[in-house]
Amino acid sequence: MIAALGAKAIEDVVNAGRFGRFAWRSTVTSLRCLARKPTFPLIRTQMFIIGVHSVPVVMITGAFVGMTLAVQAYDQLAGMGLEEHLGVLINLSVVAELVTKQAAVMLAGRVGGALTAELGTMNVTEQIDAVRSMGTDPVRHLVAPRLLACLLLTPILTVFADMMGVVGGALVSFLQFGINSRAYWTFSASAVALWDVSVGIVKAFFFGGAIAVISCYKGFNCREGAHGVGQACTEAFVASFISILALDFALAVTFKSIYAIFWPIKSIVT
Repeated sequence: MIAALGAKAIEDVVNAGRFGRFAWRSTVTSLRCLARKPTFPLIRTQMFIIGVHSVPVVMITGAFVGMTLAVQAYDQLAGMGLEEHLGVLINLSVVAELVTKQAAVMLAGRVGGALTAELGTMNVTEQIDAVRSMGTDPVRHLVAPRLLACLLLTPILTVFADMMGVVGGALVSFLQFGINSRAYWTFSASAVALWDVSVGIVKAFFFGGAIAVISCYKGFNCREGAHGVGQACTEAFVASFISILALDFALAVTFKSIYAIFWPIKSIVT
């Protein structure tokens, strides 16, 4: 049993090293591709596949997050006579935390699964080996366009989700709870700053990079057969989800420390 645990630990360390090497190589190659015009068509194609097809999913996600926040938070604030501050709670949560994370999880399932399945199928059918045999770097040809597309479009998709979250929360607040719209937007505008929106966008940038690298790595290293591709898709989603949670915590601590240096602690009640 001890020998099995030791072998498993060694295997995990080796796999972590391989992933780190793959992530570093993918990042460096992607930066170099930005200076090469021949790769631009590949990037545009991936941007269309990843971005345009994901807009409805993230917008629906954002809208329901905003509406659910309004329903859950109203009773607590109304009990203290602060129902007109509901927009502050909703919009701060939407732009800085909840919608950003939920949209990333949806993209991990939709985009990450598609990337893993596509590259995994290419790996099983030896198409990646064929790319190598033609003297082309598969990381530059297959990984870099997908990574750059995720890095560029995940923040943009998050903005769409934020907009729908704000709209969804406002509609529930106005139509269901009868909150004065002028007071709602006035308090929201006084509490939500550009910093809060920027935090969510920067988080989305890191989430998109993590989803792309993990999904491409799992696709490049999946086992043979349909079962191997399916297992790689599952592993990619689980790993992406965990990485989103870990990055969210690390970035939240980092941004909170930076904010505390330059600005005092902000209250949602003014």
